[in-house]
Amino acid sequence: MNVLKEKGIPIDKQIRTWHDIVKRPYNRMEADNYTRTRQILMNGIETEAWGFKHCFVRKSDDMELNKTLVRIRRIEDMQQTTINWLSPVNQTVLDTTLGYEQVAVDLTAWLAQNEPDEYVKETFDFGLLEDFDHLYRYSQFAYLIEETDPNEILHEMTDVLIGRPTQYHHNCNALRIRKPYDKDKTSPQTKVNILTLVSGEQQTHNYYAEHGFMYGNTDLKRLYAEICDVEEEHVTMYETLVDPNETMFEKWLVHEFTEVCNYYNCYKDEVDDRLKLIWEEMMQMEIGHLQAAADMFKKYEKRDPEEIIGTELVLPCHFESQKPYVTEILKSQVDKRVIEDGEFDVVEELPDDWASYKVQKMVSEKGAPSEQAIRLSIKSIGRDIACASEKMLEMQSELLDDSLEEVQAPNTVDVEKYEKFNKIPPLDFLNY
Repeated sequence: MNVLKEKGIPIDKQIRTWHDIVKRPYNRMEADNYTRTRQILMNGIETEAWGFKHCFVRKSDDMELNKTLVRIRRIEDMQQTTINWLSPVNQTVLDTTLGYEQVAVDLTAWLAQNEPDEYVKETFDFGLLEDFDHLYRYSQFAYLIEETDPNEILHEMTDVLIGRPTQYHHNCNALRIRKPYDKDKTSPQTKVNILTLVSGEQQTHNYYAEHGFMYGNTDLKRLYAEICDVEEEHVTMYETLVDPNETMFEKWLVHEFTEVCNYYNCYKDEVDDRLKLIWEEMMQMEIGHLQAAADMFKKYEKRDPEEIIGTELVLPCHFESQKPYVTEILKSQVDKRVIEDGEFDVVEELPDDWASYKVQKMVSEKGAPSEQAIRLSIKSIGRDIACASEKMLEMQSELLDDSLEEVQAPNTVDVEKYEKFNKIPPLDFLNY
């Protein structure tokens, strides 16, 4: 459908009562795992939309424009409250964290496979293997601290396995800067894909920064700090794909279009009838926001909004298991690293003066929390917490061997230990 021609809900009819704003949370034990991921993602997208409009108003001295921006911004703040508070009170921070990383893995894999720009796809694939490893590291603590089988949250839709080791995600952040797309030549699909992923990664950073302190275990706190730092690098990597020459009105259109597309995806895919109604209502509200942005675009830039967003919806946030694709990228790209000028190279070809070596030496001088997570699992149960097929589990030592750099944290779990894991059955959570 062409959303610019849909009716939607007018902005002046979008203010809701507090009873409508605060909805009943989903049931932690009964909810589909992708209901959780949809809720997590849309919270991040609303937060990004709200923050963008704050930036826009700070750059504008046009009273009519600002009145429209702040009215919509308030509504989106209310929407974000509704979505964020769908999380149940008995869902722990680690439960939510596993959900965040499942969003990152399965969403990034979906976007990569549905990305028409090869350079953008390559960037998505690179970030995918880092988020995949984060899920693995957090899963150790989910079991050690709360005795949680990761599949209670993931429903066996996403593997828990070593990826590109987290200690190697710490780079000279300047290397994360990518080459931006050309706003006049790039498809709406690519623009929406990137903004969707930026929103998700930015929210992940903020969640870890705001909640990592909530556990008394110092090793777990340090893991949150370590991965929070990587998410900062991810935000840099994805946001620099965006053309800096886009006008604020062009960016506004893309933001609203991204919200409409994602809410439509949520509505189309949702299996919980109650939440399906919420996604539908939010989509209709966002159509109203998009139409307001389109009116302002036509007034101030004297252009047709379809030049920016086209005439058809795109589908950025479909969630389904991505195990085969992730396995393919693991096998072929685990040794990939970022280098100068928005390019990649492999570990064996890195120069001795690679800028990231200095960073890695500094942050991991006393050990990497992500490696400590595995060491603690070994001490507790004799192996790591891993949930994957036997064939995938047997790959772990090979993946690590391909990933190791000359710089290693002093507490690095070596290839020999992973080879021993191959001979030990993974933990049977039901009978342990």
